[in-house]
Amino acid sequence: MRLRPAQRLRRNADFRAVREQGRRLDCGAFLLTWRVRPADEATPAARVGVVASRAAVGEAVDRNRAKRRLREVYRRRQSLVPPSLDLVLTARKALLNLEFAEVDLKFAAACQRLAASLPPHA
Repeated sequence: MRLRPAQRLRRNADFRAVREQGRRLDCGAFLLTWRVRPADEATPAARVGVVASRAAVGEAVDRNRAKRRLREVYRRRQSLVPPSLDLVLTARKALLNLEFAEVDLKFAAACQRLAASLPPHA
């Protein structure tokens, strides 16, 4: 199942807004950056963007593999992410050395920490 366009960060300005205005959670194998979306930008679901740079991950094959893994983890666990959030998942080289189940657990734990740190109205 693919992510619908409304579930993805697509514009460079959206990625920049998350990076500049958001908060970060270091998950070891990846970095989760998030921000609460303003009320005037309301969409019914959380949005996600995935980044894997050559400097951080490596060649194209590794970058694509890292992005596929992060997108799949998000697809499986998107119910844990509050709908008012924008997320950017930034891959690191260590992501490629972990089993998928470990990456899944790290993302679930990060979502629990994220939900605990949100204000009640978000």
